[in-house]
Amino acid sequence: MSMPLQRGISGGVRVSDDLRDTQMKKDKTGGRTSLRSPFAFLFIDKSDPYTSRNKHRLMLLLFVKITLVLIVLLALAGSFWWTISISTSSSSTGHVYHHNSYRRLQEQLVSDLLDIGDISVGPTRWKELEYCSVDSENYVPCFNVSENLAFGYSDGVENDRFCGVGSRQGCLVSPPVDYKVPLRWPTGKDVIWFRNVKITADEVLTSGSINKRMMMLDDDQVSFRSASPMFDEIEDYSHQIAQMIGIKNDNFIEAGVRTILDIGCGYGSFGAHLLSKQLLTMCIANYEASGSQVQLTLERGLPAMVASFVSKQLPYPSLSFDMLHCSSCGIDWDQKEGLLLVEIDRVLKPGGYFVWTSPLTNARSKDDLKRWSFIHDFAESICWTLLSQQDKTVVWKKTTKTKCYSSRKPGVGPSVCTKGHDVESPYYKPLQMCLGGTRSKRWIPIESRTRWPTRSSMNKTELSLYGLHQEEVGEDAENWKVTVREYWSLLSPLIFSDHPKRPGDEDPSPPYNMLRNVLDMNAQLGGLNSALLEAKKTVWVMNVVPTAAGPNHLPMILDRGFVGVLHDWCEAFPSYPRTYDLVHADNLLSLQTSQHRSSCSLLKIFTEIDRLLRPEGWVIIRDTAELVEAGRALTTQLKWEARVIEVESSSEQRLLICQKPFTKRQSI
Repeated sequence: MSMPLQRGISGGVRVSDDLRDTQMKKDKTGGRTSLRSPFAFLFIDKSDPYTSRNKHRLMLLLFVKITLVLIVLLALAGSFWWTISISTSSSSTGHVYHHNSYRRLQEQLVSDLLDIGDISVGPTRWKELEYCSVDSENYVPCFNVSENLAFGYSDGVENDRFCGVGSRQGCLVSPPVDYKVPLRWPTGKDVIWFRNVKITADEVLTSGSINKRMMMLDDDQVSFRSASPMFDEIEDYSHQIAQMIGIKNDNFIEAGVRTILDIGCGYGSFGAHLLSKQLLTMCIANYEASGSQVQLTLERGLPAMVASFVSKQLPYPSLSFDMLHCSSCGIDWDQKEGLLLVEIDRVLKPGGYFVWTSPLTNARSKDDLKRWSFIHDFAESICWTLLSQQDKTVVWKKTTKTKCYSSRKPGVGPSVCTKGHDVESPYYKPLQMCLGGTRSKRWIPIESRTRWPTRSSMNKTELSLYGLHQEEVGEDAENWKVTVREYWSLLSPLIFSDHPKRPGDEDPSPPYNMLRNVLDMNAQLGGLNSALLEAKKTVWVMNVVPTAAGPNHLPMILDRGFVGVLHDWCEAFPSYPRTYDLVHADNLLSLQTSQHRSSCSLLKIFTEIDRLLRPEGWVIIRDTAELVEAGRALTTQLKWEARVIEVESSSEQRLLICQKPFTKRQSI
């Protein structure tokens, strides 16, 4: 739960005096401690090592390091002798030992000895990370299509997500040579810098679908002009969908629609248009090395993420979205015996709509008629009602009554998932041919849900579905309101000055549209998202619920009318580099370190944050004083500006405010 920051008597931010010098200067010789060691605090040296008063301390430090090196050597010798004695004993007695267990023990021993080695080496280990190669400028780990093809994956499975041990990079991803800081919202929605994304002029000029045709190349910019005739085409398309559903005055909110999953969204023009109707659209598409739909959509300041569900379930809970949209999205819904339609049925709320625009709906050839007939019949078999068909667009409505499934004829359509297979929040599990979500307490038709924006503040009855009390959520919301006000005042370079202070009356506050894309790495109840919107900040928030978290509140976050995803932060996030203006982590470090996963160091998590963060972007981390100080030490390796700020005087927590510099790669 969020807690207010500490204020000084004069209203200024209170910064720990003993940290001031080391936090503000990129001193490569002092003040750095190894995160992996519980004894690292013994070797923090915040003073000048060449002054006479520190000679005794340096001698003591040298003695301790030499002692630790001896311990390492003795431990390795003991491990070697132990292995030989086991092997000798095993061969002489004929007993069979579990050598895999011994191997794991030895691996753990080596890991522990490396930790000791980190201590013995000390501050010299804290060097800045190198920059990745140019090939990594737009690379998304875990989506290596060429590598997947080499391993034999095909039929679209090569586009799925595969996170191996070496999928994460241990270097910093630099921006392209001609990168420019994105324009502020809402200008940035309609104009982006051509060199900020990987797309060719030919890809801009030949983009085909209605969602892509609004792009125009103008010198060093790509514009999505809302005054063009193509914008009228999007407006007409949106109006057509409303009419097909039976919505008056294009008021989707009154029909219970707030969140939309746009599959293969083009470059986000449909979602950008729907913003004016208070609808929040999440774009998903395959990883694309060039001309990426997701990358351009995020660059415009619109929600998007890389996702493929050819063989794995999407990382969303069942019953997540009010509408699913697919306009020439390139998915063959008739393949895999309708398995892909079963997956989108899982994430669609009861009474929700599936809008599909495709030439196949106006089939003329024998093969196309056969494919269309299969999709039409399969949709009916999973209790979807065909509301309307106009031109190339079809709208289905999902049933609101679970008894529809039991009333089907035997053998018609996939069965309802058993209790053991009906997982509410799967994390990239294999697709399954059964209908999920039917047993959920959240099976509530969209027409029966509270309308937006009231929907974001749930009442007592609604909260009870998630095992939450109104008082608990209300207190959390009030704390976040205070915290957001504090956060906003800190998003200023003043925090990194020699005499940090809160901006006062004489200093301009950060503009309301300073940020657009916000990543909350440990969203909890979605309090940050709610408080930002209530403060009328022009942001959208990707609410991430870590797989390591205790209670999973992602279903509630989505039901509030926000967007979010389940994610394991020991793996790379499914997004392109340089896509977020602010990354926020509340007690995430405590959560991750409690898992004791040797392959998931804090440095890897911080490097991933750097990959996702735009140049001049901000990082706010709230955690225990020990972990925050450890995180501050890592910022030197990442080349960030960093400042530690105290939270309430009675609290053991601290706040780490960081800003990523704009470092340009030299042209070759």
